Amino acid sequence: MAVIVTTDYGAAMSSASVQFRTLKAFRAEFDFSSEAICSRILERHRGTIRTQKPHVAVARLVRIIQTTLALSNRQGFHSMSLRELATASGLSMGALYTYFDSKDTLLMMILDEVWSAVSATLGNPPETLAEDPVRRLRWLLETHVYLTETMQPWFLFAYMEAKAFPKEGREKARRSELATESLIADALADGVRCGQFSVANIELTAALIKPLLQDWYVKRGKYHRRGVSPEGYVQTVISFVESAILLRTTR
Repeated sequence: MAVIVTTDYGAAMSSASVQFRTLKAFRAEFDFSSEAICSRILERHRGTIRTQKPHVAVARLVRIIQTTLALSNRQGFHSMSLRELATASGLSMGALYTYFDSKDTLLMMILDEVWSAVSATLGNPPETLAEDPVRRLRWLLETHVYLTETMQPWFLFAYMEAKAFPKEGREKARRSELATESLIADALADGVRCGQFSVANIELTAALIKPLLQDWYVKRGKYHRRGVSPEGYVQTVISFVESAILLRTTR
């Protein structure tokens, strides 16, 4: 059962108290552990990963991916050689080629999991929120922060390496970002139609909200040094957004 925390955001919010999940509750609902993600990678690439032992394959994929993300964070993915990856991960070059045939294939494995995670979470809001755009927008903002906190190295990798992606990767990144903005825009538009939100330019407002969400995983250290928890960031972002868009009658 999900853990529910109740808090009152004050005058800028609805007069009713707001319920939101904790990070712990999100992680109980969605499994984005390294082992679970790499199990999904193995399942997606059964046709090309040449191994007969799934438990061995998952363990090695975890080592490969975690090492790739760590090296990329220090020196950039495109500056990393496969020989460096083999040495740092403790695997041979031959073992690496059991799982992918090129750096571009490895890149797309990582990016596909980032985009799949976004689709699996943000793309499936609870049916009970379909007719409640205020709560749906809160849920989208909350879920985005918790997902990127859970998969922070993956999302940071996708953000920092975007300019150097091959064409296929750049196009997928563009579609993924637009899809997230579209979900936010849909909630804003529904709120305007219901008389709950006042938004002059829905698409622009959605585009302005997205960097607030990205800042959490791109500049995570800044917030951690200030003692800001994921739950605290969620509350602040929701309060900030709603103070700008909620009609006075719904506050």
